[in-house]
Amino acid sequence: MPRRRVDTVPSPSTLLSTPQSFVAWSIAHGLQRRFLHRAAAKGDVMAGLATDSALYDDPYPSYEQLRAQGRVVRNGLVAGTVDHAVANAILRSDDFGTGAGQGELPAPLRRLHQLVRDTDTLSPVDPPSMLVVDPPVHTHYRRLVSRAFTARKVGRMADRVDSVATRLLDDLGREPTFDLVGRYAAQLPVAVIADILGVPEHERGPLLEWGNLAATTLDPGLSWGQYRAAEVALRQMHAWFDHHLDRLRRDPGSDLLSQVVQDPEAADLSRDELHAIGLLVLGAGFETTVNLIGNAVALLDAHPDQRRWLQDNPDGWGNAVEEVLRHDAPVQLTMRAASCDTEVGGERIAEGEAVLVYLGGANRDPAVFDDPATFDVRRTNAAEHVASSAGVHFCLGASLARLEATVALRTLFDRYPDLRVVGRPERRTTRVLRGWEYLPVSTVADASSVPRPDLRSVG
Repeated sequence: MPRRRVDTVPSPSTLLSTPQSFVAWSIAHGLQRRFLHRAAAKGDVMAGLATDSALYDDPYPSYEQLRAQGRVVRNGLVAGTVDHAVANAILRSDDFGTGAGQGELPAPLRRLHQLVRDTDTLSPVDPPSMLVVDPPVHTHYRRLVSRAFTARKVGRMADRVDSVATRLLDDLGREPTFDLVGRYAAQLPVAVIADILGVPEHERGPLLEWGNLAATTLDPGLSWGQYRAAEVALRQMHAWFDHHLDRLRRDPGSDLLSQVVQDPEAADLSRDELHAIGLLVLGAGFETTVNLIGNAVALLDAHPDQRRWLQDNPDGWGNAVEEVLRHDAPVQLTMRAASCDTEVGGERIAEGEAVLVYLGGANRDPAVFDDPATFDVRRTNAAEHVASSAGVHFCLGASLARLEATVALRTLFDRYPDLRVVGRPERRTTRVLRGWEYLPVSTVADASSVPRPDLRSVG
């Protein structure tokens, strides 16, 4: 995909820091960053998971430490759980909400943050994003976009997904090595979600770059530098989106956003609400799937016997995707806040208390999954994971992500049955989103004979 600048957005050099930005960062990240680093230094496991980059590669031993401490664990800032039953109960309960994306903060600080934030840099964890609003507002937003993700419509996308996957592999030709993320895993879901949202092909490259930066805002305790980089990307995305909506109003198509802007139910939506809906669908439409495909390739490389079984039994790809979601979830955690005094897992949760739901840890609960640390594409209850959340916030695009991953993996290994990971893969540095930033692969049977260049500049 060509990396071209969209002419309608400002350049980063024009996007200067403001006192308002610093105050917003201090409230949303700076205060908890200080707390988390101090707590981690004292051995707090949850704080360590949020701050220790050494744990990004393998957070799972830390999840087991939390499991040993109890079904609900507290550290003075938030509670947390890796218990599957507790996680499921919280995600499905009407007694818990999203806490407006800042559930760990006292209510006065949450209100102050909403006053000082810049609406041109609203992120996926800022209202009115669907991620952080609750019914009935969430119900209204979701109804406007859910029509694009019905089982029937997703099923109709199978040919399009297969076509995109085939074209991407054709473009690779006989290249013996390439970066699986940059050349395939990222390009496929971006192409599909851009079709759904009516994004011209030449504008998809910048959106992918901005989306990767904006996704860091999901993480707690960002540094000021990380926050500023994300803020620049978000401002560019919002500027682009103003232009895109104007274009669709003038010349609507059959895409989802054209339908939304013409829908009488959307007539009262503000600019911020339209942006929140469109940009969340755009970001969520590729972030999870990119990670899912990359994680799957890495796991199958580490388990060649299971890869060979899938190549002999292609009907197993769907369950293999479920096992990847369970074993190495693309989204590792989410947060909920109690809207009233309540109880889960025998633990009292006070009104306003925030709970981190570690999806990656719940997916390895031995009370639900036998030998949970073992990757097994034939696991009979793999689909009981909570990788796509549950309840009213169950991932809207979960069925599409599963379809894309299933087609992408089957097509990839049909084309390259001897595909191997080579070189030095690099994990993403994000905490909430878990995937690969760079995953070099070889397409030849004897990967040891292939030079292992740095492929990060390719594409």
